[in-house]
Amino acid sequence: MNDNNALSPQPIDEVLEKGRRRPLKKWLWLAVIIVAIMIAGLLLYNGNAPSVRYETQTVKRGDLAVTVSATGTLAPLKEVEVGIEVSGTIQSVEVDYNDEVVVGQVLARLDTTRLEAQALQSRAALESAKARVRQAQATLREAEVQLAKQLHVRELSGGKVPSQFDLDAAQAALARARADLASARAAVTQAQGTLDVNRTDLTKAVVKSPINGVVLKRSVEPGQTLASQFQAPVLFTLAEDLKQMELQVDVDEADVGLVQPGQHARFTVDAYPDRGFPADITQVRYGSETVEGVVTYKTVLRVDNEDLMLRPGMTATALITVEQKNDVLLVDNSVLRFVPPATQEEQQARRGFLSMLLPRPPHSGSGREKPVTDSRVQQVWSLRNGELTPVTITKGSTNGIVTEIIAGDVEVGTELVSRQVGEP
Repeated sequence: MNDNNALSPQPIDEVLEKGRRRPLKKWLWLAVIIVAIMIAGLLLYNGNAPSVRYETQTVKRGDLAVTVSATGTLAPLKEVEVGIEVSGTIQSVEVDYNDEVVVGQVLARLDTTRLEAQALQSRAALESAKARVRQAQATLREAEVQLAKQLHVRELSGGKVPSQFDLDAAQAALARARADLASARAAVTQAQGTLDVNRTDLTKAVVKSPINGVVLKRSVEPGQTLASQFQAPVLFTLAEDLKQMELQVDVDEADVGLVQPGQHARFTVDAYPDRGFPADITQVRYGSETVEGVVTYKTVLRVDNEDLMLRPGMTATALITVEQKNDVLLVDNSVLRFVPPATQEEQQARRGFLSMLLPRPPHSGSGREKPVTDSRVQQVWSLRNGELTPVTITKGSTNGIVTEIIAGDVEVGTELVSRQVGEP
């Protein structure tokens, strides 16, 4: 009886239930193992992740010079182009390049043969006009005598002779004689003027220096023919005292508001790249110049050239000191460009989908970005116990490399973060 019961088959429902339980336990254990491996990997990654490091710049106290850069050319204080007003052939040239000249010194001479002949003709015409004046004076005297004689006869004859016609003719002759005398005198004046012009041309045929200076250019040679009908040809270019020169630079419209007369500058030229030359601003012109869409303003600087090292026409690059501050707090401009990295929560959110499986409280913000209304107010960062700490400062002047700090919770020796080294 018992043996028969032991050999009897189990119910079908129990067999199916056991078959379903085995796969379920198998998948549950597999899921637990996968989660454990991922957690171990995450812990291992966090343990081996590289640490974040930052470079810092120290707040220092020092002098700050704000400069404006401009380029231009050197020129003499006074440059004169010497021309000639008369035409003719150059007979001689008596100076050369770089010669020093004084006021009144002869530079060149024209052949004056033609001019002398013209002056001789004018002198003869003047003498002829003077002779006509004397002739007109004699005619006038004769007409006066004739009129006086006829009036006297008329008085003696009781008005009977001469006739009225003869009397009128004598009066007309007197008037013509007076007019001829006036015309002759005018001819004398005209002849005298022509003679004066010819004499002036003779003096202008000798080219003389109007200033004390140096010959920069010579544009004429002996035997050259000059024609000055429409424009006086330039023979020489003279510079007055090259020991004092001026530098004319073009200042950009964005910087012209900072540049004022009396400010100091230093400039360099290609001939002496390792030497700086001092200069002072004497004029900032109001008239603008536009070249390829760039608006600039001509600024004139006075240059001392006592050693005559500088020459007219040299191209110079000037640094104009528009502001000078001494003993102020300074910080490197890299500190102002530093942007803090993302927070730790944001970093882990980018590491993978595992962080999505691990719920975290919502991030309330670090308060690193604060709205400001003053463009001079900026937030920089310092390190305290290895953590970034915001510091608000007020900026002053800058030269593009360092910036003045005029307010803020910083002092000499404060370390401010300039950049991040390595990735978290």
